[in-house]
Amino acid sequence: MLAVALEEEVAAYIAAHAGEVDERGHRLVRRNGHARQRTVTTGAGPVPVAAPRVDDRRVDPTSGERVRFRSVILPPWCRKRPKVAEVLPLLYLHGMSSGDFVPALEGFLGAAAGLSASVITRLTTQWQAEREAFMAPSLADRDYLDVGADGVHFNVRLAEERLCTLVIIGVRSDGTKELVAVADGLRWVDRVVGGAAGGSAPARHAGTGAGGWRRRPWLWAALRDVFPATRTQRCWVHKTANVLAALPTSVHTGARRALAEISGAEDREHAEQAIAQFATDYGAKWPKAVAKMTDDIEALLAFYDFPAEHWVHLKTTNPVESTFATVRLRTRVTKGPGSKQAGLAMAFKLLEAAEQRWRAVNGPHLVALVRAGAVFRKGVLIARPDQEQEAAA
Repeated sequence: MLAVALEEEVAAYIAAHAGEVDERGHRLVRRNGHARQRTVTTGAGPVPVAAPRVDDRRVDPTSGERVRFRSVILPPWCRKRPKVAEVLPLLYLHGMSSGDFVPALEGFLGAAAGLSASVITRLTTQWQAEREAFMAPSLADRDYLDVGADGVHFNVRLAEERLCTLVIIGVRSDGTKELVAVADGLRWVDRVVGGAAGGSAPARHAGTGAGGWRRRPWLWAALRDVFPATRTQRCWVHKTANVLAALPTSVHTGARRALAEISGAEDREHAEQAIAQFATDYGAKWPKAVAKMTDDIEALLAFYDFPAEHWVHLKTTNPVESTFATVRLRTRVTKGPGSKQAGLAMAFKLLEAAEQRWRAVNGPHLVALVRAGAVFRKGVLIARPDQEQEAAA
């Protein structure tokens, strides 16, 4: 319960400073009743909260001002609990039915006010409409330096087939990342490839070997047809997993270390040498595992032709991976009827919340140079477009 969590937070704060007393032996940090009750608006309705108060009479030696206790769980004057919008989709994607949300969220909110199966259903419908509105505008006026793609599989109470959610993240000209698309199946092509065809082609595209949908390479082919100049970069996290899956468990430790030497090499030349060594060490016994690496050398090492500051962002689709780490690749089909549209809406809300925490690419000032066609060698700028024009003149 939220009230219990607040009480425990205050109790821990007071216990941590129990030894601090004044000249009369009185504690400097102690309880001071409760604040006036206030209503906190959540995604599931209003919840009344009376937060405990702390009388902290210590003085900061640096500023000379009184030290004040500030709750991390419920900050001062907070009138909204934004995490509810993250908890509801997470519980849904884990397979919880709408009738089970009330007892589950009582422990999170500290009260059952405003919670019911009908409220959850209404929120689900609202979020579906929000996702549809998000997907409606064309991308022709957008300019993305990078487009990263990944696929996330959910069962989402579907008895016959899993939901494959294709997620797209773009990097704007200022280096910030934003959510581009959350769609199912071929609608991704309509959104990114078709919708952006009238705009600027992305300079780089990063993603899984099959564009997030296993054994279906249509995404890469579509991108090549519409954006032939866009460089392709395969995700090293997925590639490492694919290579290890073709090797016996007994050699995973050494193979993982060898793959890390390739992806973490200081430049393309050293990476190619590490790939050759990997082929020598494992090719005789496990040629299929080595082929997974050697057949994609160009796509795996494309990041070396761009600024070193951008390498860490190009090598993996981590923002998508981390957002769905707790629910992706589930194998248990939960009870009751399910809806793909509801699953997509929940995935959209999780990504929308996570988007606020995505950090910009390193070296954002280099984004404009990459877009303008600057030349980088070993991750270092060696020629600007204006310098090339002057040399030609």
